[in-house]
Order: sequence, then C-alpha cells, then structure tokens
Amino acid sequence: MSRLIFSQVLLLIEAVVIVALYQVFSDFECRQTDLFVLCRGIRLGMVLGLCLAAGFALLLFFQPSLRSGLVDKAASGGPASRRWGIVHIAGLALIAAPTVILSQGQMVDQAGLFLSALALGGVAALVGAALWLMPASAWRDLFRDHARILLPTIAIALLIPSLAWAISLAWNWFETLQLATFYGVAIVLAILGNDVFVNLERETIGIVDFYVEVAESCSGIEGLALTTAFIAIYALMMKDDLRMGRFWLIVWPAALLLSFLLNIVRISVLILIGAYVSPELAVNGFHSFAGWLSFTLLALLILTIVNVLPGLSKTPRATNAKALTPLTEDKAAAFIVPFLAFMLSGLFVHTFSQTPELWYGVQVVAMALALWIFRKPILALTRDLDLIAIGAGVLIAVGWIVTAEPAAPYASLAEVGAVALTVWVVLRVIGTAVLVPIVEELFFRGYLFSLIDDGSAWRKGLAIAVTTAGFAALHSRPIAAAIAGVVFAAVMLRRGRVFDAILSHAVANALIAAAALATGQWSLI
Repeated sequence: MSRLIFSQVLLLIEAVVIVALYQVFSDFECRQTDLFVLCRGIRLGMVLGLCLAAGFALLLFFQPSLRSGLVDKAASGGPASRRWGIVHIAGLALIAAPTVILSQGQMVDQAGLFLSALALGGVAALVGAALWLMPASAWRDLFRDHARILLPTIAIALLIPSLAWAISLAWNWFETLQLATFYGVAIVLAILGNDVFVNLERETIGIVDFYVEVAESCSGIEGLALTTAFIAIYALMMKDDLRMGRFWLIVWPAALLLSFLLNIVRISVLILIGAYVSPELAVNGFHSFAGWLSFTLLALLILTIVNVLPGLSKTPRATNAKALTPLTEDKAAAFIVPFLAFMLSGLFVHTFSQTPELWYGVQVVAMALALWIFRKPILALTRDLDLIAIGAGVLIAVGWIVTAEPAAPYASLAEVGAVALTVWVVLRVIGTAVLVPIVEELFFRGYLFSLIDDGSAWRKGLAIAVTTAGFAALHSRPIAAAIAGVVFAAVMLRRGRVFDAILSHAVANALIAAAALATGQWSLI
C-alpha cells in the first residue's frame, strides 16, 4: 500500500509543479505561435490525463477490491520497474527543461522544439509512471478483471472536457451564473475593504489598477462539469450502497454550490494578487488548466467527505456472481462507448480546426466504428416500426424547422470542390439521420435514463429531467432540443423500448436533414 500511496502523492505534487511552471510563472499562450493546433492538442491531452487520473484515484479510494488487486500487483519493484522510473524522471525533465533553458521569447520563436519537448516528455512521464508502478501485463489483467467498473469510469472521465464544451455552446443559458460570479467577486472584494471598480457593460471588475473581465472562462462552468462528472462516477461505483434520492437531491446541489463559491474565492484571490503583489502572476493564474486542477481537487475532497456522511448509505444488496461476458457484448458498454466516441471526436475537431463543420466526417467514422464494435448488444434490442414513434418524429421535425431562425450558410463550404462537397453532404446526412439518433438515444434514453429510474414516479420524472437537460446542452437551440428530449423520453416509456426513441429521433433528423439539403441551410442540423 505504501508504494501505491507514494505514487499517488508524488504524481499530485508533479502535476501542481508543472501547472505552476507553465500556467502561473509563464506568460506563454498558444495563440502566440503558428503551431496553435499542436499547442491546443497538448493542452487537451493534459486535461484528459488529469481527468483520467482523478477518476482512477476515485476508484482506488472507494473500490476495495480494485485497490487490493492493484496493491498486490504493485507490491514491489524490480530492475524493470526502476528503469521505468528513470524514464518517468527523464520525461519530467523534458517537460521542465524549456522553462529553465529558454526565455519567454525563445519559447515563442522555437515553439516547434518547445512543444515537441512537452509532448514527448508528457508521454514518457505518463508511461514511465504507469510501468514503474506495475508491468503492462498486470495493467491488462487489472482491466480484464474490473472492466465493468473501469470502462464507465474512463468514459465519464474522458467526457468531462466535452461536457464543459457542450455547456459552453449553450452559454446564453448561463448568463445568470456569470452575473452571480461577477457580483460574488465584487462582494468579497468589498468585504475585504477594497474600493471595487465595476463596469457592467464590459463585465469588468477590479481594484486599484488591476482589472479582469469575468467572461465565460471565469464563470465556473469547468468546475461544475468536473464536479458533476466525479459525482456521477461516485454514484456509479456506490450504486448498490447509496441512497440515490438523497445523494442527487442534497449532495449534488451542495457540491455544485461549493464549486461555484470556490470559483468566486479563486477569482477574488487572483485579483488581490494582481493588485497588491504581481499582475503577471495573477493573469497567469487565470489559465484554465490551473482551474481544472483546483476544481478536481475540490471534487475529490467533497467525495471524501461524502463517503463518511451518515444517512447516505444503505444495507448492501446481495449480488449473485455471474460469468463475465466479452466487453463488446456488454450492454452498458454498447450504450456508453459510441456516445463517448461521438463527443471526443467532436471535441477533437473543434480543438484542432478553425472550421470544424468541414470535418464532420471524423465524427461519422468514430460513431460508425464504435457502433460496429458493439453491434451485438445493439442489434439485440427489440425492433419494430411504431406509428406513434414515427408521428412524434414528424412533429419534432416540423417544429424544429418552423421555429428555426435564418442563419448564414457555412462560409467554409464555398471553398471546397464539387466532389468534396458531395462527400461532405452524404456524410452529414448519414451522420445526422442514422448515426446520431442511435448514439444519443442509446446513451440518454438507454443508459442514463435506466441508471436514474428505479420505477417510482419521482425517479422517473428525475430521469426525464436529467436526460433532457443533458440532451439539450448538446444543441445550439436548447429549448427546442429540450422539448424534443421530453418527447423522445415519452416515446421510449410508452412501450419501454429504446428503439422507439431511436426511430422517432431518426425520423425527425431525417426530415430536418432533407430540409437542410433542399434549402442549403445546414445550420438546421
């Protein structure tokens, strides 16, 4: 156990030091270089790595069987382990070296070398740490033995950046959150005896001669996404011993409130540092990766406290051991993984391209591949045509098309040739009318709905509300999407068949895609 604890503490310290080097004591920004895509990719990798590490830490803390298995495999290290430890240290040296060797201007001028060192160092540090802890065969055995809990945890952890990105797409929903953050910071600074400067039009706040704009990146959206995801991982792990009603109605809102308050405190402290200590230090402290780290630590702390609170646990239910089925035939995995592929591929194209709409084919390929891999449990769903489901899809399509506001066409499409445009149109229609309905309904009305619903009326209502809210957050027209989400849930509940929701969604999307194809208004979908 001491080896495992040591590795966890060491990795946490290393993460804090790396964040401090590059996002507190450095002024380097991706937009300063011509290698913006590579820079953003490295940053995204760091965020995903942080989320995965935090999700794995939750499993180790709250899953005794997995922890004991890992402790046995990582009990001692040999020569191979020590060699991988050296690789880990070398990776850390590569990550830190540019801040020691290069000046700020040199980092920008030699961005290729600098970013390559970061990427190579990050991979070496990660692989070295994992294989220092235990060999690859032990990791393979661990995943095989605990895939049923590891896979959903990995999926949720990897979806965290996508969740924050999806919420930001519907930012107009959260103007109240932004204003609440704005006024909360003003109140904190005023209580501390400062004369606070406030400009509501520019959403600027500050003291003395230091001012910041409380924009989307400072609203706490990332913290709310992180908190919600880790709460979901905890609920998944403890579902047999957790009073879900109390947990989601009391603990989750309290955790969101704490995350919101932490963000107010964080911004207030940074403004105080900028006014009285160092403006450069404060500005760099607003870097979002530093925020990701602080919110992750807060979420882990909240769940540690929750785990010892009385009144949340119940008598564990007896479970019967059952033979393990292949992962590709697991129903839960089939409902989760295609959606994960859809979200991560969307995050990928939005990260690396200034015209993400042109790269919709990447998402089509990702969805199709995931659905093919898990085709057995998906094809096992009860399937038949239902006229009510079809009619509901027609109504959703008509409402979506009629209420759509005129939008400018994608300018990027005018720059591609006829063949490329034809391929794009075909992929867009296939993705919209066929793949997206399957992927979204399997996750929202299949997996997530059943995870919340226990048959009681209030839990069924809660399942409708949660799945509808998540579904709406993915769309640029959240109100219309929320209405559609409620309708798809009702269609699914009518006969208890996920396929009915898929059919209704597919009909709606096919008609909307046909309208977009006829009018050229691809913003409809």
